[in-house]
Order: sequence, then C-alpha cells, then structure tokens
Amino acid sequence: MPGPSFDDALSAAGLVAKGAAGDNAAPLSITEISNLLKRTVEDRFGFVKLRGELSGVKRAASGHFYCCLKDEGAVIDGVMWRGNAERLGFRAEDGIEVVASGKLTTYPGRSKYQIVIERMEIAGEGALLALLEKTRQRLAAEGLFAPERKRSLPFIPRVIGVVTSPTGAVIRDILHRLADRFPSRVLVWPVLVQGQGSAEQVAAAVRGFGGLDEDGAMPRPDLLIVARGGGSIEDLWSFNEEIVVRAIAESPIPVISAVGHETDTTLADHAADRRAPTPTAAAEIAVPVLRDLAATLDELGLRQRKCALRPVALGRERLEARAGRLPQPEALAAAKAQSLDDLAERLRRGLSDRAAKAQRQLLDDRHRLSGALLRTNLRNARQTLGRVRLLPGLVARPLAERGQRLAALDRLRRSLDPKAPLERGYALVSARGHPVVSSRAVAAAQSILTLEFRDGSLDVTPYGEPKRKPRPVAPVKRPAQDDLFE
Repeated sequence: MPGPSFDDALSAAGLVAKGAAGDNAAPLSITEISNLLKRTVEDRFGFVKLRGELSGVKRAASGHFYCCLKDEGAVIDGVMWRGNAERLGFRAEDGIEVVASGKLTTYPGRSKYQIVIERMEIAGEGALLALLEKTRQRLAAEGLFAPERKRSLPFIPRVIGVVTSPTGAVIRDILHRLADRFPSRVLVWPVLVQGQGSAEQVAAAVRGFGGLDEDGAMPRPDLLIVARGGGSIEDLWSFNEEIVVRAIAESPIPVISAVGHETDTTLADHAADRRAPTPTAAAEIAVPVLRDLAATLDELGLRQRKCALRPVALGRERLEARAGRLPQPEALAAAKAQSLDDLAERLRRGLSDRAAKAQRQLLDDRHRLSGALLRTNLRNARQTLGRVRLLPGLVARPLAERGQRLAALDRLRRSLDPKAPLERGYALVSARGHPVVSSRAVAAAQSILTLEFRDGSLDVTPYGEPKRKPRPVAPVKRPAQDDLFE
C-alpha cells in the first residue's frame, strides 16, 4: 500500500492553505475587504453630525484640512477638502468644541474609518466664547491691543471713511449725526458685515482706505469708522476674525470701532484706536459740534480781546498814579529860573565893575601914553639898533662850508654815473632795460642786447655761446736751491 503524498504531508503539517471539504468561500484580498468595509460603512451611516473637540489640526499644502474629533472615550479622524475648508467661518484650532457634518467613510491605506467633513461649526455659545478668549489672548500677546499703540483722533477730520453695509440703518444714522453736528465729507466702502466672506471684505476695506494716495483723485480719509448694528455673537463674529483685527491694528489711519450695541464687545474694539458703544456715538466721537465750536471760538475771541485790552487799562492806571506823584513843571523850573536870574544879576554887576576898573586903569596910565614919552622910546630904540654891527664873516663862513659839501657831493655823483665812462670809449650793455654784467646773464636772457655808446645805442643779437678765458694759474713757488759750488 503506497504512503501519503508530499502535498498531503504539507497540508497535514499546516504549512500550505488548502480548502476544506464543503468550503466554497474563496479568501478575499486586502483591497477587496477594504472596499467591502467602505461600502458597508457609507451605506449604513451616510450623512452624520458629530460633536467633539478638535485635535491635531493641520492644513496641507494642497489646502485640505485634517484633524481628529475626540471626546472622553473615542477618537475619529476627519478630513475637509479644500473647497469646504476655504469656506470655514472661523480659524480651527486644537481644543475647540465643534459640530462637524459629513459622511463616514474608510481610508484603506491605514485601515481606519474617518468622516469627510462638509460643514463645521462651533458647538454652542460657550465654545464660541472659549475660542474668542483664546484668540484674544494670542493677539494680545503679540501686542496688538497694547495701550501705547493707540493714536489720538484728529480734532476736525476733513474726510471720514466708513466701512459698513450700504443698505443698513447704520450708515444712515452716521450720516444724519454727522450732518447735525459737523457736516463733513464721507467716503463709504460697502462691505458685508455678516456671513461668509464678510471678514475678508472688512479687512480689504480697511487696508484699501489706508492704501489711498493723500493727493489722489479720491483723498485718503483722516479717520475711519468700522460700524455694524447689534446682533448675537454669531452675527458679530466677523469682527472677531484675526484678519479684521490685524487690518485695524496695522491701519495707518486712526480707527473708531462701532460694532454692535453698548454691551457688545469684539476683538476689533480692542484693536481700534477708539471704541464707540454705538455707530451713532462713533459719529459723535468723530467730529465736534459746530455750534459749540463756534460758541467756543467767540468766547476765546472775547477773552483774547479782554487779555489784549487789560494790559492797556492797567498801564493807563499805573501811568495816572505815577503822574499824580510827579511834581509840577513850574516847580521843577522855579529853582533853575531863580538861579538864572541870580546869575544874570551877577553878570550885569560884574560887567559894570569891570568897565569901571578898566576906566580907572586907563586914567591911571594916561600919563604913560603921552606923545613925548612915545617919541623918547622910539629914539632909544633907534640908538640901540644903530649900535648893533653885523659882521660879514658871520654869514660868509657858513655859506663857504655848505658850498664845499655840495661840490664834494657833485664829484661823487659824477664818479657814480654809469654813463660817464661812455665819454672815454666804453659801451653800456643792457637786456630788456636791465644792465648785463656777466656772460652768463647773456645766455640766460636769450634776447636782443642793447649797446649804448656816447652818441647813440645799437641793438645786437648774441651769436653762439660766449667763450670764457681760462683763469691764469698762479706759479707755484718753489724753495730756492742753494748753490752747490758754494
């Protein structure tokens, strides 16, 4: 009897899979079972809503959104394709409780089931407030709400820009209030203030006003008002978006935030330079009351006139007080007038006394001015003059000495005259009016030479380089030789 075959032996050992008798189910591949699970899950559950906390939030470079939804006991993966992720109304972060709507499916690549999210909302007002507080803390840590960043508003803005809905009651309230208080030029940038895309429009409007040219056809506003009427926290959520907050914080124009009613507070209020409780209050903050301003100007003008006239009145009072203490002009001149009268009287008496004294002296000297006395004095003077003798030698000696000195100077002049040797046959050589005293000067001058003789002058041109005579060599003195024959 033959033994068992090799295949039977492998099968009996459990090494090779082999169908049992009556088994008509073929083994399934991994792909087949994954597809069966996918169809079963999608057919069984279809469209579902899940509530849970976001975890592991991330955005891929393709724009798809991936996350996990979890609660106390389980975790499920979630994915939101790019089209739906771009329409998400808030910034998804870890820790936010949301309600996600979509379809359950499986991901065969990892043998996991997941939800393909088509819509995601924050789960209730409490979760929304938690997200708001978390965003506020993060932006505050960046310094966007710091008090030192707040700027002062212009007192009287020439142009006011308003970012709001053009069809609501807000813009009418603002325009009406501005017309009552201080008519101003208003530029309105119409935007959506609620719903999908409203945050992007508000941020674009704020940045658009800031990007206007100051000297352009449409002038850049001096002040911005971002306004919206009241509503729930969901209605005002666009003004809590980070894109709006950053646009307001980075605006080069001062911004007034007037979102909601007095009890409503958004992150835009924290980022703005000034918060208004209502849009109407924003218009009141933006401009002063024209009538009050005119009354203030009148009061200031009156005070200015009083301030200008007050020093004049005080000066007049002080002048009158000081003038009352001054003496009378007659009293000031009385002493001088008396002194003048005294001096005049003294002068009259002095002149009279001087004339009387001169008259007496003339009478006393009359006998000394007689004709006989004058004739005697004249005769004595003539006799004295006749006795004086002027010797000729006293005059001739100095004249002779001066004549000798003059003759000596004349002889010196003739000896120093450069033209005197011309009479003896010499010539005077000059170049350009200057005497030439050496042959080197002739070579350096390189110009016409003038030879001046006794009876005239002659211009000559030097030819060749002057030859110099060799200096005579002094004979060497040798000691005399003694006579050998001596």
